[in-house]
Amino acid sequence: MPAKTLMIQGTTSDAGKSTLATGLCRLLARRGVRVAPFKPQNMALNSAVTVDGGEIGRSQAAQALACGVEPHTDMNPILLKPNSNTGSQVIVQGRVLSNMDAVSYHAYKPRAMQAVLESHQRLAEQYQFVVVEGAGSPAEINLREGDIANMGFAEAVDCPVVLVADIDRGGVFAHLVGTLALLSESEQARVVGLVINRFRGDVALLQSGIDWLERHTGKPVLGVLPYLQGLHIEAEDSLSQGAVRPALAAEQRLRVVAPALPRLSNHTDFDALRLHPQVEVTVVRAGETVPPADLIVLPGSKNVRHDLDWLRANGWEPAIRRHLRYGGKLIGICGGFQMLGTQLHDPLGLESAAGSSGGLGLLDMETTLTEQKRLERVEGRLTFADAAVSGYEIHMGVSSGPALDAPAVMMPGGADGAVSADGQVLGTYLHGLFDHPEACQALLAWAGVAEPVVVDYRAERERHIDRLADLLEQHLDLSRIAAQLPTGLF
Repeated sequence: MPAKTLMIQGTTSDAGKSTLATGLCRLLARRGVRVAPFKPQNMALNSAVTVDGGEIGRSQAAQALACGVEPHTDMNPILLKPNSNTGSQVIVQGRVLSNMDAVSYHAYKPRAMQAVLESHQRLAEQYQFVVVEGAGSPAEINLREGDIANMGFAEAVDCPVVLVADIDRGGVFAHLVGTLALLSESEQARVVGLVINRFRGDVALLQSGIDWLERHTGKPVLGVLPYLQGLHIEAEDSLSQGAVRPALAAEQRLRVVAPALPRLSNHTDFDALRLHPQVEVTVVRAGETVPPADLIVLPGSKNVRHDLDWLRANGWEPAIRRHLRYGGKLIGICGGFQMLGTQLHDPLGLESAAGSSGGLGLLDMETTLTEQKRLERVEGRLTFADAAVSGYEIHMGVSSGPALDAPAVMMPGGADGAVSADGQVLGTYLHGLFDHPEACQALLAWAGVAEPVVVDYRAERERHIDRLADLLEQHLDLSRIAAQLPTGLF
């Protein structure tokens, strides 16, 4: 029998769609259900490399982990990676199609829907159940025509929808009632229940509002999910600040500072550091002064030359040189690694206007952007510590120069990155650099932590997903949800 499908939509961005979908995936998986995640269209700069060598949104990779399966390109057939305020790189079933502006992509949507339906059908034939995450809000009137991300998809596959809203922001009743009011009658009919997310306090004080909401909308409230302090689920695009677990006194922690680049990609590279008790991560935004640090990390970027201009405009170049003069350490990851060289070339205009830019000149190398994107999962060892490291590469640049003769990582297929002669600067294309406990311990020691403790980030990630599933088990009306699922799944 083909898989059943349930779609999670939200009244706003960051309402809790990813959280609810991830928790449901784990809840079903640990009951023995063969379940897969799905998101028709994702706009995000956090991405992951799949088992079939493609690229999908990071949240779907995390949901695949919650399901206990390998991430696959069918789980997120359309990925939009913004490279300007009006354009994105369009990735279809894991592969780059082209760059498009908003008008061009709108015209392309009918073909995109074909890819979406093909991918969903393949998942439906392989799994018992598919948990689908919507994007943004289904009530965005200007995007309703040709919609493939929310109700357009739900109508096409005829699946039920659960609508979630965030009470922590305020206005939760207006969000839910207003969203339903802006849907068509057929769309309203397929909403089988409502979920209120991130509630703080005694739920008894909310009961009169719940009773009114159910009478007014005719929809059951399937659950009120408490605010979970310190919950860590890999984010789709929101950039969090600071630690998510108790840490040492400020003077005992390694101070890690990173810029909030306008086109920052894969900021999940910082997650293992945020979860480490000996580390304090500070993300510096536009107009803010770069604070003193032990380690500066330049992250990935979807528009490297543009973000390098932003760094310079916000005072980062002199701050980095001052940081290095005083003995600080510097790591560049992917686009951040490319910025460390002497020149950045984009002859085809793949990320912005065709041309070249001078780099920071901290590593003797140049990078040229090419049309072919490298997508690969990799394992190796850090050269300066003989510690295991693993992660993934997602980049279009090819780097060359003498700096690469002193690589940062050795892999079975060759070398990666570079370490400066004075040992202060390290660059790599490897995302997930800190995720392996051996690599994280070695890098923290390199950056100045005298006795770094071992934290298994992957085990911590599993613990947080289980914590989320436990929460849903306790606070969702699973019997009402079960009515929408194949018999015996709950």
